[in-house]
Amino acid sequence: MSGAEAQRSGDNPAERRESRRNVSMPGRLVRAGGVPHVIELTDLNYSGCCVITPVALDVGEMVELLVFGRGSISSEVRWYAAGKAGLLFAALPQETKEQIERRTARVEVPGEVSLRAVGQDVYQVRVRDLSTDGCCVELVELPKVGDYMMIKFEGLEVMDADVCWVAGHMAGLKFDQPIHAAVLDLLVKRLGGA
Repeated sequence: MSGAEAQRSGDNPAERRESRRNVSMPGRLVRAGGVPHVIELTDLNYSGCCVITPVALDVGEMVELLVFGRGSISSEVRWYAAGKAGLLFAALPQETKEQIERRTARVEVPGEVSLRAVGQDVYQVRVRDLSTDGCCVELVELPKVGDYMMIKFEGLEVMDADVCWVAGHMAGLKFDQPIHAAVLDLLVKRLGGA
C-alpha cells in the first residue's frame, strides 16, 4: 500500500497511538447480517488489530470478532484497503467491565516479563498475577511506591506502569492504560495461567 493509500484508509503508522505486533491467528468476523466470514489476525495491540478479510468492510461499521478458543470482541472498522482491515476493540459497557474486572481481578500466571525502570537496563522478572489494570511481579531490586516502570509482555509493545505497592520482594504495578479483556485472555494463555 502506498503512503497516499495508507492515509486515505486511516492506517498511517505515524498516527497510531500504539505499535502492533505480528501474529497469525485464525478467527471469524460477523457483520450486522449475522453471516460469519473466516479471517486471520495479522497484528495485535492492546486496543485493536489488523485482519485479512475476504469481504470489503465499511469504515465505522461495527463487527463481532471471534478468535478461536478465546471468545468474541465487539470492534469498529477503522480502515479497509485491499483485503485488510484495521479494527478498534469497542469500549465495554460499565456493567460488563465490572463483571470482567471481578472475573479477572487477579489471574495467577506462572511466567516472565521484561521490565525496565527509568535509566536502567531491561531485565526479566517473574509475574505472579495479572489483571486488566495491572500485575504483581517478583523483583530482586526493589522499587519505591510511585516509581515509573516499563513492562513488556512477549509479542506486544512496551506498557507504562506505576509501582502502587511493595511488600518483601513483590511489587504491584498499575498499567497507565488498562488492557482489553480479550488481550488479557491471550496473555494469560501465553503465560500458561489458569
